[in-house]
Amino acid sequence: MPDGLKVFAGNSNQPLAEEVCRYLDVPFGDANIARFSDGEIHIQINEDIRGTDVFILQSTNAPADNLLELLLMLDAVKRASAFRVTAVMPYFGYARQDRKSRPRVPISSKLAANLITTAGADRVLTMDLHAPQIQGFFDIPLDHLYSAPIFTKRLLELNSENMVIAAPDAGGMAMARSYGKRLNCPLALVDKRRPRPNVAEIVDVIGDVDGKDVIIRDDMIDTGGSITGAAAALLDRGANTIYAACTHAILSGQAMDRLGESELTKLIVANTIHLSEQKQQHPKLEVLSVASLLGEAIHRIHESKSVSALFDPTDQT
Repeated sequence: MPDGLKVFAGNSNQPLAEEVCRYLDVPFGDANIARFSDGEIHIQINEDIRGTDVFILQSTNAPADNLLELLLMLDAVKRASAFRVTAVMPYFGYARQDRKSRPRVPISSKLAANLITTAGADRVLTMDLHAPQIQGFFDIPLDHLYSAPIFTKRLLELNSENMVIAAPDAGGMAMARSYGKRLNCPLALVDKRRPRPNVAEIVDVIGDVDGKDVIIRDDMIDTGGSITGAAAALLDRGANTIYAACTHAILSGQAMDRLGESELTKLIVANTIHLSEQKQQHPKLEVLSVASLLGEAIHRIHESKSVSALFDPTDQT
């Protein structure tokens, strides 16, 4: 067994890492992440970590420096003789590129998995992967957390007797079905076509949403085109109020403008990706913390206890 537990973090989401450390009641790891004048990243671990159980928290959303910081930190702690190194990625970037969808394109999520393993990770902890089969891209143990306990608790607080869970596309039906079981409500499907990346065309709505309070559940929201388009289609079909619940809030490009102009009552997201203060203060945005879930998973990994015991089977979508 390792001598102790250490939690470090890159620059992508230090506020979440600090929350996790408070949950675990351990000090935030002392590391320096600097830049040379040309922008080259320099990592320095400022404390003795020989023989310890090290967890490095870093979401790998854009810019690419976030992924590179994680790789360099993994290499640094491995060379400092840590007993075990776990890459904690609340959001695993490049997960959308998990197959060859057309000729002459990379499988970027597989490449990212290879880089993380080669850099020195002994284990990976992540949440709500875009495609669960990405777990098979890693040749090291991977613990896949589900945000369902956090989101289900919040959605139950809406106290709606006419709730419907809507999947924004066919790929999201498994997640929607799980939430339908937990919330004891029917399902709907927004039939979507994607002619090119970041562009979605709404074709039809399958299911009864007339007079209902609809929750659109998805694993991520990027430009907001799909979610806001789905909200407009649901409203046209007679929906009463429309909420969206998305774990990973990328919110790039014109996403915030689209949110403000949309028919959504509220967009509920997790803090797996750090958002600017300006975005967090948007009147239609609500941010839930997953720090307790990540912290408990880290504690269980450190103590060699079951992580899957955190979830009942209906959470695992």
